[in-house]
Amino acid sequence: MANIRSRKFVLPVAALSVSLLALAGCGSEGSDSAGGSGDADCAAYESYGTFDNAEVSVYATIVDIEAERLENSWADFAECTGIEVAYEGSKEFETQVGVRAQGGTAPDLAIFPQPGLLAAQAQGGFLKPAPQEVSDLVDEGWSEDWKNYGTVDGTFYAAPMLANVKGYVWYVPATFEEKGWEVPTTWDEMTELSEKIAGEGDMKPWCAGFESGEATGWPGTDWVEDAVLREHGPEVYDQWVAHEIPFNDPRIVDSFDRVGDILKNDKYVNGGFGDVRSILSTPFAEAGQPVLDGTCAMHHQASFQAVNWPEGTNVAEDGDVWAFMTPPIDASQGTAITGGGELIGAYADRPEVQALQTYLASAEFANARVSQGGAISANKGLDPEVAQSDLDRQSIELLQDPETVFRFDASDLMPGAVGANSFWSGIVNWINGSSTEEVTQTVEDSWPSS
Repeated sequence: MANIRSRKFVLPVAALSVSLLALAGCGSEGSDSAGGSGDADCAAYESYGTFDNAEVSVYATIVDIEAERLENSWADFAECTGIEVAYEGSKEFETQVGVRAQGGTAPDLAIFPQPGLLAAQAQGGFLKPAPQEVSDLVDEGWSEDWKNYGTVDGTFYAAPMLANVKGYVWYVPATFEEKGWEVPTTWDEMTELSEKIAGEGDMKPWCAGFESGEATGWPGTDWVEDAVLREHGPEVYDQWVAHEIPFNDPRIVDSFDRVGDILKNDKYVNGGFGDVRSILSTPFAEAGQPVLDGTCAMHHQASFQAVNWPEGTNVAEDGDVWAFMTPPIDASQGTAITGGGELIGAYADRPEVQALQTYLASAEFANARVSQGGAISANKGLDPEVAQSDLDRQSIELLQDPETVFRFDASDLMPGAVGANSFWSGIVNWINGSSTEEVTQTVEDSWPSS
């Protein structure tokens, strides 16, 4: 997610704060560290050392109640170590963090929602390599893929922190039971179910919304990324992200068309809103609502969709709404999922900065944050049982399963000129009627030459 892309995680529904992945979006005024409990077991923090009159500044996109929960997660650490943590969130993080670095006013730590932005800061010479303690923690608690997202040109800079799982398909269990519909286990079954629902005529199979201000189009990139990973596997996905194959490679074109069979089909969309083109005028945070009122059957959106449902909605397997993972194209290939998260990079290497950076990479931090709700992590030391919802527990188990193939959101890994620009606008043109070949060629032509 470069710049505006992060705002895809802002979920302003029913006065609810953003979810975990809203971690990537809004901003807030600065604040001092949340106060400790006063009765913390400081033995748990002895390894980090103790400090007098030490302050560490942290800059991120996390705001509102999510910021409060983040500060609560390090409150006892701060109390026991003597480190005052000065936290600031900002709507302009993606642009301002670079401005601050160039101007000599960088924060001590920054929580990056995009590996691409992290890489740019590291390649600019602004970030400090992570200390060995952080590297060791990540080796112990995270998969190699996650460590690679914080590694730039062979140097490890940033530990992963929290995460999200994309590719969920939301539905109403009672409706499926009443209609006798089975949750699909392959993409072909999902397509067959879509055809069946369309033929019955009671509702549209799908509802979708890609409107997100200047970031309009990003939910469509998630659809395409899911299809590429499931159809062609992680090797091709990685080659696509790294531009080792062109954006308009025939395999990518195939995946676009596979998604287009659903999204560009007036028989299948856009339940509750209109025709195919209404997808572009439907705000993404509102796009799933017709699932609840029975005007559409399914909605594709990440785990953070859970906070978009009206207050009081029971999100559970036997509740008002639930979700299944977008199924594989070839079931023999196992479970493959896309997702996102944050990485903690340091602009300073003072001992107190490294102490906080180490804590934020730990299982203790992950459990402290996830236990408050609205967040998940891929840290292997996280106990899924501390999660506050069934969906969060399911997502954590997927992330921790060694058999799961996980890949970071492709557009967040691509250069900003593509991932947060031409890919988004290409989706808009595609929904508006441009051919897959035209769109993928335009995106390919936009790829930076160096």
